[in-house]
Amino acid sequence: MNPRTPKSAPAMASPTRPDNYVLVVFGATGDLAKRKLLPGLFRLAAGGLLPKQYRIIGSAPRQFSLSDSDFKKHAKDAVEEFGGITPTPEAWQNFEAALSFASADPDDTAPLLAAVDLAEKEIGSKPRRLFHLAVPPAAFRSMVELLGASKLNVGSRIIIEKPFGTDLASAVALNKTVHSVFDESQVFRIDHFLGKESVDNILALRFANQLFEPVWNRDHISHVQIDVPETLSIEGRANFYDATGAFRDMVVTHLFQVLGVIAMEPPSKLTAEALRNEEVKVFDALVSINPKHVVRGQYEGYLQEDGVAPNSTTETMVAVEAKIDNWRWSGVPFYLRSGKSLGANRQVVTLGFRQPCLKMFAIDRESKGSGSGGEIVIDFGDPGSITSNFLAKEPGPVMRLGRASMVFEYQNSFNAANELEGYEHLILEAMLGDQSLFTRADGIERLWEVSAPLIENPPPVEPYARGTWGPDSINRLIAPHAWHLPET
Repeated sequence: MNPRTPKSAPAMASPTRPDNYVLVVFGATGDLAKRKLLPGLFRLAAGGLLPKQYRIIGSAPRQFSLSDSDFKKHAKDAVEEFGGITPTPEAWQNFEAALSFASADPDDTAPLLAAVDLAEKEIGSKPRRLFHLAVPPAAFRSMVELLGASKLNVGSRIIIEKPFGTDLASAVALNKTVHSVFDESQVFRIDHFLGKESVDNILALRFANQLFEPVWNRDHISHVQIDVPETLSIEGRANFYDATGAFRDMVVTHLFQVLGVIAMEPPSKLTAEALRNEEVKVFDALVSINPKHVVRGQYEGYLQEDGVAPNSTTETMVAVEAKIDNWRWSGVPFYLRSGKSLGANRQVVTLGFRQPCLKMFAIDRESKGSGSGGEIVIDFGDPGSITSNFLAKEPGPVMRLGRASMVFEYQNSFNAANELEGYEHLILEAMLGDQSLFTRADGIERLWEVSAPLIENPPPVEPYARGTWGPDSINRLIAPHAWHLPET
C-alpha cells in the first residue's frame, strides 16, 4: 500500500454508505485522536466512505477548549503528520467544513448541546449520533453519565476505548453505568486489533478453506502462540502504565480477543450475534489463569523512568499460558506474550503442528518445538501475511530435509488501496451499527473473571535487558516448545 495515497472504498464494503451522522469525539485534543481518529476520519472521507452528510464535533473539558479554527488546524496537522497522506485542497476543504469544536463538562453541557443541535439542523432529517470516548478510562463513567443527563444518549451509539475496567469488579460497575444510559445494542467497546484486515482474514483462512479447518484442533495442533512484543518503552506514559502494566494493557484487551478469533467454533453465519456468541463461548471455556504459569518481567531502567514509583512491581512484559477446556482445544496450551522494550515490534500468531507419528525421516531433536512438525504463522501487523512452514527434501542424491515456506502477503495481493486501518474499519462498522468486531459486556467480564487469580496473586517481576525477549524463564514456561520469535 502506498501510504501517501488516500484510501478508496474497500472491495467488500457495504453496498450503502452509513446514514447521515453527527460524530462527537471526546478527548479530541488528546494523543489518540491526533494519531488515529482524526487521520482515520479524514481517510474515510477521502475514500468516500463517510455519510453523504456528516459533522464531526471535537470536544474536551473547558481547560482544553479550542476555537473552531484552531481545531481545524489541529486536525490538519494531525492528518499531515499521522495520516500518511498530504490532503489535496479540495479534499481538505470538504472535510474541514464538517469540523467544529465544543467544550463539555459534567457541570456545563450547554456548549456541546448547542453544537450538536446546530450540526443536526445543518444536516437535517434527524441524523444519527455517534460518541467516541477517546478519554482516560477514569473519565468513562462521568462522560457516560453526562450523555445520559443531557439526553444525548437517546437513539445514539457510543464507542468506548480500552481498557474497559481494571478487574472484574470495576468492569461490572462500568457496565452497570453504561447500561443505565445505553442499551447494549448501542455500545461499541473498541479493540483496534479486531479491526485489522489480517485478523479478520483469520476467519476466512479457517472457515472458507477446507484445507485448514479440519486440522484446526487438538488432534493436529500442539500449541498456539500469540506474540505482540514492542520495542518502545513506556514513552512518558508512567501515570497510566505504572498503574496498569502489560497484562491489563495488552493481554486482557488485545491478546485474549485474538485468542477468541483463533479458537472459536464456526459461526452459523457472519452476523454480530453469531460471531460474538462463539467468541464468548471460548471465553467461557477459558480456565482461570494460574499464576504459576505466568512470567512477569520488568525492563532494566524502568524504575528510573519519570513518574514511576521507586519500588514499583509493575510488569512491563508478561508471558501467560492459557488453557481452553472444550472439545476442540483441551490439552493445547495457548502462550500469550507482550511487553515493552523487547526485541522487535511484531504481531504474530503461530500454530505449531504435532510431529508426524511415523518418523521415517531423521529429524534433529534440538529443533523440537521450533517448527519441525510444521507451523502456520499469521503476521497480523499491517499489512500482514500468512506463512506455512514445513519440511521439504533438499536437492541432491541424499534424502535430507530442509525448512521451506509458502507465504501470502497482503501488500503483494489484491488491491492494497482498499485496505482500511483498524480504527478506520471499526469507526465505519460502528456507524453502520455492526457490532461483530466489538466486545460484548459478558465477554469482557468473563475475561476479567479468569484473570482474577493472577491479578490477586501475581508472581514477582523478573528483570530483563532492553532489546531482549524477556527473562530467561519465558523459555521454561513454553517448554518443550519454543517461541517462534525471535525467528530462526
